[in-house]
Amino acid sequence: MTQFGLYANTDKNTNQAYPYFVDVQNTLLDGLNSRVVIPIVAFEKSKSARTHLYPANLCPIVEIGRKKYVLMTHQMTSVPIQLLKSGEGSLAKYRDEIVAAIDFLVTGI
Repeated sequence: MTQFGLYANTDKNTNQAYPYFVDVQNTLLDGLNSRVVIPIVAFEKSKSARTHLYPANLCPIVEIGRKKYVLMTHQMTSVPIQLLKSGEGSLAKYRDEIVAAIDFLVTGI
């Protein structure tokens, strides 16, 4: 597993709301049986809530397959590695935005 790897959400109970996860856990901790991820929602589904509730630096917008999605950093969680079966690529090009969002969540800066 790689840091900033993009995975399809294979959980039938949550994949309609959160079609993707981005793995933000450092690869030094690959021996663990879980990964820390940020759930991702379609931009259209988050548009009104994002405009009114979520600062852009907390919930960065990314492009996946020519569609816009929003990282829900404040909903960061851990999932079993078995849930991350379907690799869809990488969001490493958004590394700075992702790290800044996590930093803002933790430090407020």
